[in-house]
Formats: sequence, structure tokens, C-alpha cells
Amino acid sequence: MVTLFKMFKTVLVWGWSPVIIATIALVGFYYGWEFWMLATFLGVILLAGLIFIIIRESDKELEAIVMRLRQQAGYFSRRFTGTSSLSIFAIIDTLFNLEDPQLWDWARSCDMCARLLDTWFDSFIHRIEGDAGSGRFSVYIRVYLNELWILNNHYYEFAEQFYEIAEKIDLPPATRDHYNRFAAEYNTFVQNFRDTISELRAISATNIEPPSVKMAEMLAGGAPVKSRRDYEYDEY
Repeated sequence: MVTLFKMFKTVLVWGWSPVIIATIALVGFYYGWEFWMLATFLGVILLAGLIFIIIRESDKELEAIVMRLRQQAGYFSRRFTGTSSLSIFAIIDTLFNLEDPQLWDWARSCDMCARLLDTWFDSFIHRIEGDAGSGRFSVYIRVYLNELWILNNHYYEFAEQFYEIAEKIDLPPATRDHYNRFAAEYNTFVQNFRDTISELRAISATNIEPPSVKMAEMLAGGAPVKSRRDYEYDEY
């Protein structure tokens, strides 16, 4: 019974156009309608069916992108913020081990910024999860895409600043390797985020360009790092 109901639902959703066309064709043939009248009816119904299919396919693509963006936001939050060892701020904290008061001042200012970004990200994830549960996430996808882009750009600025500092000082090998592990995984996220933006641009208007999401520079002299190119997202 359930199987029959699913089949009927599928036919109702996807096959209504052919069914109506066939019905009208039979009725028109039975009553002897003129050819131009019959062709007009059938053409209008066929066009409506094609438009419906295009809209349905576009909605399915948008749903897939919505899910991917939600997963990417959750992944970023887990891997690169808060108490994660791969947070750029955890790497910046290692500068306190160096005898350089100027670096300490910069690291302390970064710590305050980290708290603000963590709070912002927590709020962002909470809103995403709330709207995803209510089915409204697809309505606000451009808003959330823009916000994730802004959050990531702010975050990237600290990675860029750390890289510039690391290029000028004698950084401990462990810290250098730590940063390179971060950069490898962060760049994997960036590439996936770029792909999501590209897919969204193909079906929906957004002013964000994929290259505007920048990759972190790798430090020379560190241990070889394997990038998690094809990592799987977990549910947040």
C-alpha cells in the first residue's frame, strides 16, 4: 500500500503533464476538436510541465548547496575556532614562548579578537541550525553565505598576519609544522567553500567571487603535510 502511494505521488508530482496531455488528446480526438485548438492546448500544457521540471531541478540543486554550506560552516566552527588545536589563535598563542614583548602584545590583542570571533561564530551556527530545523535556511542562504564569507575573511587576516611575522622571525620548528598543518586543512576548506560559491552563482544571484576566499600561505622548511583533499563533513 505504501509503495503504491509513493508511486502515485511520484506520478502526481512528475507525471502530471504527460497524463493531462494524453487525456486532452483523447478527449479532443473523441469530440473532433480542430487541430489548431488541440495543438494549442497541448503546447501550453507541455510548456507548463517543462517549466515545472526546471523549477523542481533548480530547487533540488539549491537544497544540496544549502546542506553543503551548512556543513561547511559547522566544519569551520569545529576545526578552526574555539579550543580546537588547529585554530590560528592556538598557533598564535605559541608566540608567548618566545622572548619578544612586541609579539606578546600582538598575541594578546589577537586573543581578544578570538573571543569576539568565537562568539560571532557560535551565534552564526546557532542561527543556521535554527533556520535549518524550521525549513527557512534556503530562504536566507544568500545572507548566510555572505556572513560566512565575512567571518572567514576576518579569520584569514590573522592567518595572513601570522604568516608575515613567521617569515621574519626564527620560528620554532614545532610551531612552523603546527601552522602548516593548519594551512593545509584550512586550504581544503577554502577550496570547498569556493566550489560552493561557484555552484550557487550558477543558479542564484550572489556578488561573491570564489577567488575572494583566499588560501593560507604555507611556511617553507616545515615537515611535509598531507592535505585532506576529500574530507567528509560530519553533521554539526
